[in-house]
Parts: sequence; structure tokens; C-alpha cells
Amino acid sequence: MAYGFPLGGALASSGVATTGTVSALAGLGDDQRVLQISAPVQPGNSGGPLLDEKGFVVGVVVSKLNAMAIAEAIGDIPQNVNFAVKGTVAKELLRDQGLAPTIGRGGKVLGLPQLADLARSITIAIRCSDP
Repeated sequence: MAYGFPLGGALASSGVATTGTVSALAGLGDDQRVLQISAPVQPGNSGGPLLDEKGFVVGVVVSKLNAMAIAEAIGDIPQNVNFAVKGTVAKELLRDQGLAPTIGRGGKVLGLPQLADLARSITIAIRCSDP
């Protein structure tokens, strides 16, 4: 499940949860730092958590494939090709900044409402604007 604040708050101001699968263990150009995911994401999802079925953060949403550029290049519109930085990479970044992430193990599978509630409790919207 990906969680974030897509489209600049035009949707639910409390955040939006979307479900999908991990489609590949690498990104564009076989980039091993990212996962390819099918959960739909929009601008505003970047930086949001990617949770597994037990509620553990396994990645951080970073981007989506530029569907228009691909459509122009190959004549077909790709669907749900999105990317998240792997949790291991995010964990290294936190440690490099002197932070100690909590690592979870085990746990029970959560239902979608429980996952959405958990994501909401650990995610805040950060908006940037020009001065």
C-alpha cells in the first residue's frame, strides 16, 4: 500500500491509500535502489511510505514513469509503472544522518482499513512553495 497526499490536496486532505504490488525488484535501467510498483501514485505521493501487508515500511514512493514520453516513443501508454526507493536504501540514508530506524519483524497481516489507519498515523504532508 502506498500512502500520500496526491494532487496537492485536491483529493482527501487526510491522505490517500492505494494498493498494488511490487512488479519488479529494480527500476529504470535496472536501478537496484528502487522497486517498481503498480500502486497508482500522483504528484504528492512522493516521500510517502510503501507498506507491506504487516504494516512495515518497505519503501518510499519517489516517482512514476513519464507515460506521455513513453507513448510518444513507442505508441502505447504504460499503466501503473511507479517507483519507490527500497527500504534498505532509505534505512541507510537515515543511518547516514545519525538516525536509528526501528526494524520490525513478524507481526500479523492487517486488513486494508488497518493499514490505511497505520499509514495515516505515520505520515504528514509537507508542501513546498515559492517565497
